[in-house]
Amino acid sequence: MNNKVYVHESSIVDNGAEIGKGTKIWHFCHVSGSVKIGENCVLGQNVYVGNNTILGNNVKVQNNVSVYEGVVCEDDVFLGPSMVFTNVLNLRSSVNRKAEFRKTFVRKGATIGANATIVCGTTLGEYCFIGAGAVVTKDVKPFALMTGVPARQRGWVSRSGNILGADLVCPETGERYVEDEGILNLASE
Repeated sequence: MNNKVYVHESSIVDNGAEIGKGTKIWHFCHVSGSVKIGENCVLGQNVYVGNNTILGNNVKVQNNVSVYEGVVCEDDVFLGPSMVFTNVLNLRSSVNRKAEFRKTFVRKGATIGANATIVCGTTLGEYCFIGAGAVVTKDVKPFALMTGVPARQRGWVSRSGNILGADLVCPETGERYVEDEGILNLASE
């Protein structure tokens, strides 16, 4: 497994898929042909990665996740168990709406908790944290902590995923953050 790609014998990787070194694809996965997966990613059991999707480096996809066409995950993204992406807003079984697929962007370092749903056409900001079971229906700010149905911002999180207090200092790393007009940024040194 060292620097090579590991694909469990029960998984299917279609011809044309680009997979970076060190990536591990575990049991019962299906990776479509026009997919780009970066280095050191992990696809847990029963993961589907659809055509025209991109997973950056060090992306962790937990069990039972389908990454549908049009989803782009940047580096260091975490997709929790059984979380859901959509790619069409107005679904009907008898109406073909593949021309209406909407892109979804998950920016660097974002975390999506177990059983959360991300409605297509949204952008999740860098290092945001989507709580378990939340339903995201609109864009999410960088570092925002989102929970509930529909998801609402409940606070801020640091790059390491810790909830920030009123002082906006990460309790784990000591990194300081600054809020300006509703946007959080890492304070310059």
